[in-house]
This record gives sequence, structure tokens and C-alpha cells, in this order.
Amino acid sequence: MSSIPDELSYTKEHEWVAGLDDGRTVTVGITAFAAEALGDVVFVQLPEAGSTVEAGDSIGEVESTKSVSEIYAPVGGEVTEVNQAVVDDPSLVNNDPYGEGWMFRVRLEGDPEDLLTAEEYGALTSGDS
Repeated sequence: MSSIPDELSYTKEHEWVAGLDDGRTVTVGITAFAAEALGDVVFVQLPEAGSTVEAGDSIGEVESTKSVSEIYAPVGGEVTEVNQAVVDDPSLVNNDPYGEGWMFRVRLEGDPEDLLTAEEYGALTSGDS
């Protein structure tokens, strides 16, 4: 299984959040664990830039050769940018989930809750939670 980057925060729904320490805008994607479980990703639907999302809301979907999974907002705020590259080439989710396969950016409203550390996420995905 893939390594879990320590500098990111995670959700129980297998999204990652980067940039919590850098300000009020964070980058969101799905984890390598989720990408591996999905198989070959063939379609990605993301929220629109400018839309407001609430933490926990279903805001998009990822379709693979195996199944369709929802993308949940790990934080609340305004979507400031979507990664058009991942819409155009969904395989980026499988090939580089923590880099070029990022999905969208959100300007935070309020403080994020219920995010997991890398260690907590590792325990969740290994079945030790």
C-alpha cells in the first residue's frame, strides 16, 4: 500500500487536505488508498469554482472501471479553484493522487473539524481503528 504523507490531514471518507498551516485556502484530493481501491479512474466531476460547500456535503464524484464514488467536502468554504487537468485526464488521480491529481481548493470558513492525522488515517485504513 502507498505511504501516507505526514504533512496532510485526512477524512474518514478518504479525502486529504493540504495547506492548513499556510493560511485560509487549502487543497483537497482523494488519498492513494481510495485511488487504489477504485481502480482505473475514468471520470471526475468536481464542484464549480465560486460555489460554497459545507463540510461533509457530497460535492462531486469519481468514476472508475469498478464503481462510482462520491467526493465529500472535508472542509466548509468557497471553492476557489478546480483542477481542470484532472477532469481532462482522470488517470492523474491514480498516478499522482497527492500531487498533480489534486481536485480543488477551498477558502476556509471557520475551523475544520473531524480531520485525521496521518497516523490516525493509517490506523483507519489498516483496520486498526
